[in-house]
Amino acid sequence: MAKQIFVNLPVKDLDKSISFFSKLGFTFNPQFTDDKATCMVVSDTIYVMLLVEKFFKTFTKKDIADAKKNTEAIIALSADSRQDVDDIIKKAVAAGGHSPKDAQDDGWMYGRGFEDLDGHLWEILYMDESAV
Repeated sequence: MAKQIFVNLPVKDLDKSISFFSKLGFTFNPQFTDDKATCMVVSDTIYVMLLVEKFFKTFTKKDIADAKKNTEAIIALSADSRQDVDDIIKKAVAAGGHSPKDAQDDGWMYGRGFEDLDGHLWEILYMDESAV
């Protein structure tokens, strides 16, 4: 069974993407960073490889979806509290991202989302498992 996850996302401008996600508090593994790609550390088992579109294309024969027009995936990450959810969304918007919809509050689960600079959808959610 898998022990780690590596999400691979195409980006138009690697430097701008690194700057954007740095403002959200993410760090990058310099061992896996060059002018074509970077490894964004989400946790000790979750990583997002941000790949310049030309380099991303070497891994597939399919067209790259325009994430500003089409949804290819929604990446969901957990947060430690409702406040953390709101803080991450505020940072994303301040860094140039966009929050496309209102918060979803189901009582036991609270979530909000943002689009990054390339239009990829990210959901940030807090689950109060004691209230389930």
